[in-house]
Amino acid sequence: MSKPKIATDWLAACAGCHMSLLDMDERLLQVLSLAELTSCPITDLKHPPHEGVEVGVLTGAVNSTTNIAVARMMRKRCKILVALGDCAVFGGIVNMRNYFDMQEALRCAYVETPSTVDGFVPASEELGRPVRARGVDQVVKVDVCLPGCPPSADAIFHVLSELAQGRIPVVAGETLKYD
Repeated sequence: MSKPKIATDWLAACAGCHMSLLDMDERLLQVLSLAELTSCPITDLKHPPHEGVEVGVLTGAVNSTTNIAVARMMRKRCKILVALGDCAVFGGIVNMRNYFDMQEALRCAYVETPSTVDGFVPASEELGRPVRARGVDQVVKVDVCLPGCPPSADAIFHVLSELAQGRIPVVAGETLKYD
């Protein structure tokens, strides 16, 4: 029997959740003995394969049309979708920008900062258009939520190892303990 496949991607995020995934250290090898990691933002393979994966993991909030497309692609290409981290689960700190005018926020971030010289607000098809920031479940169906900013390596290991063994993880009790 072949190993289940796992793909990860991040949306509007700081990369802390993926760093916490790497903090599993040697336990990452345990997960990889049970499952195949097909794609991840920290590898050269960025998108889940067309033929699909058993488990898709998204970190970060949805805050652009590009994020919406990535979330929809992951949902389409996976059997079980995991929202990993507070931004993916609740919208996290990214939601704070919903309380400000978008053009004003972009101008402040890209033009008016003290260290900016000849700044401009970037625009491209790859970046997409900004939208109201929100959690992944407000765009696509999510099967497993693991909150935390970031979730602990122990919690991520629990979720991934359970999914790699064909079980839906119980995310409660000690799994949600934060130091």
